[in-house]
Amino acid sequence: MSTLQRSRPTKMAMAVRPYRPFLSELLSFGFVGFVGTVITIGGANLLRAWLGGSPVTSVVIPTLVSTVTSYLANRYWTFRHRDSDGSGREFVIFFALNGIGVLIQVLCTGFVYYSLNLHGGIAYNLGLLAGLGLGSWFRYWSYRKWVFTPAAA
Repeated sequence: MSTLQRSRPTKMAMAVRPYRPFLSELLSFGFVGFVGTVITIGGANLLRAWLGGSPVTSVVIPTLVSTVTSYLANRYWTFRHRDSDGSGREFVIFFALNGIGVLIQVLCTGFVYYSLNLHGGIAYNLGLLAGLGLGSWFRYWSYRKWVFTPAAA
């Protein structure tokens, strides 16, 4: 086999090539979300154990830490190729859109628990997963649209 034949990309590689930046961005976003989730859940459980407070109070601080961490990781890793005006505007919008994502999660969980009256662990976790999925989709879409805008030509 000649060097020229080995260096030719396969049909599969050529088909995937146009989607590679999107897939890379999506995987990075997912990893950042995973880290944020670990910070929130781990932090909430640690604070609740240390402080013995309510579950709602114990989740506020780790959620704020997770949001700031997610913003920094998304700005300087996931969406590093997109414009930033450096004004702090994108941080405020990021924080607001993240709040809407959290609201989506809470609404899904509340719907399962209060509207459907399903209080079991499986139903709770399914509602949580549905909310996490819908909230994550909303965040990714809205961050790309309003926060981390495409680089200027």
